[in-house]
Amino acid sequence: MPAYPDDRSAEITAALGALPAGTPVSEVARRLMDLFTSGDLDAGTRLPPERQLAATLGVGRSAVREALAALEILGIVDVRPGSGTYLRGTASELLPQTLRWGLLIGQKNTAELLELRSGLEIYVARLAAGRAEASDLRAIAGSLERMRSGVGDLRAFARADLDFHNALAAAAGNDTLIDLLHVVRSLLQVYADRAVHDEAEARIAIDEHDAVFQAIEAEDEDAAASAMALHMATASQRLAAEAAP
Repeated sequence: MPAYPDDRSAEITAALGALPAGTPVSEVARRLMDLFTSGDLDAGTRLPPERQLAATLGVGRSAVREALAALEILGIVDVRPGSGTYLRGTASELLPQTLRWGLLIGQKNTAELLELRSGLEIYVARLAAGRAEASDLRAIAGSLERMRSGVGDLRAFARADLDFHNALAAAAGNDTLIDLLHVVRSLLQVYADRAVHDEAEARIAIDEHDAVFQAIEAEDEDAAASAMALHMATASQRLAAEAAP
């Protein structure tokens, strides 16, 4: 268990200040992110309790809770039931900007996120086809096999699906691209985990992933991009349906 720095609740609340009445959750998240990325707090700092944050910001506890939950999805904070909320570390430059795009809470445009994800994944497949090494191919094949064995357990299937895409990203060898994908996937994860509903959909996804893998193994960049484009089309349809009100 990591050792956390001393509680700095008083210092944190003094730095936050009150927000205007009726402030949306997205603005609460932005105010917290501004503080977290100011450089004044160390990784592992314990944050004030929700009640104290809500009183300081002048908002309801539910707004603080939703903002912290969103920041946890993005890997900014670590919410530990019974212990508190801790700052995980310095956020990358991408994450504050993502919040400012208004994509995080309420204002998130799922259709645009899906388009962005599709474009990134297609490019990853193209790069992976030209750069994948033997170890990368083994990782991709292993995740594909776990997808096949997980058709009866959709939660295990979803984890293997994510592993497949992470293995492709690693094979692409572009850290900035990986960071971008991490942000977009985090924003869509709440829907992605529930997007495949039954074994029939899982088997369709497996066939699509297998086509991507075969193209990458053959070092065919065009075929890999085309196969991923097909997969993204069907996957995006499922995600959009899951995100629909």
